[in-house]
Amino acid sequence: MEKVTGLIAAAFTPFHEDGAINHSLIPALVDKLVEDGLRGIFVCGSNGEGPNMTTAERMEVAEAFVKAAGKRLLVFVHVGHSSIAEARLLAAHAQAIGADAISAVAAFYFKPTSVQNLADSMAQIAAAAPELPFYYYHIPHLTGVGMDMIEFLRIAGPAIPNLAGIKYTATSLQEYQSCLEYENGKFDILFGLDEMLLPAMAVGAKGAIGSTYTFAAPLYLKTMELFKAGRMDEARASHAYMVEVIRYLVKYPPIPGQKAIMQMLGWNLGPCRLPLTTFSPEAYNRFQGELARLSFFDKAPARKTVQTS
Repeated sequence: MEKVTGLIAAAFTPFHEDGAINHSLIPALVDKLVEDGLRGIFVCGSNGEGPNMTTAERMEVAEAFVKAAGKRLLVFVHVGHSSIAEARLLAAHAQAIGADAISAVAAFYFKPTSVQNLADSMAQIAAAAPELPFYYYHIPHLTGVGMDMIEFLRIAGPAIPNLAGIKYTATSLQEYQSCLEYENGKFDILFGLDEMLLPAMAVGAKGAIGSTYTFAAPLYLKTMELFKAGRMDEARASHAYMVEVIRYLVKYPPIPGQKAIMQMLGWNLGPCRLPLTTFSPEAYNRFQGELARLSFFDKAPARKTVQTS
């Protein structure tokens, strides 16, 4: 697979009210992401509540997204797990169902103790799906594992034949740039913080994976187009709008908050699983009012048809 350009949405997993997976919504959700101009989808990651699902459920969800995508979008399957054995099962399954790439976070209970230990762990996972590009998922604020990513590329590059790059979800733009330029740009380093997309583009980002792209991709794509055209003042203004939206979002738990936004736009994706909690009616109404004052619902693409399931 060539280096990814454009945006990849970190997709939500739809649940029924009783917490069971709502498979029926996945095809329509994928259709929306295609229409919004996404390059791909990232399933069973943080946004998809992968760590809150069983291995069997994660396989079901991955298969449903791959089938719904029908090669219209790249499908990245997150296979990270605190058990390497389970991660290997998920990786092998992703390859078997025709996913386009896999990605894994570091183990987050017994954590890697060194970059070498991290690379050894990722090598075992990647080896279970040798035909798929593998991306290490660097997200230290959730895993608690924040190591030197240049050192990781130096060690893991020769040890993991299918290492494609890193999903880089951290604020260290100087390290991100160094990863982009390492070995003359050998690796695909996808940026993972939506509110820093424009600064990341300024140091060379061409592709990004993010949560808010699920409901606001056209707004970010406009920023990217303005940047590419050299219209920097307009690009900054466009990006500043989504920074302001996210400034309100992060006052709330971010995944429940984004599921609430999806519901406001006509997509009832159901509750979150504990320990994540779904918004109270009061929080929902307050957040909706804040977004309305930003004219968000005039700008974000709402669902075109009334939801029946």
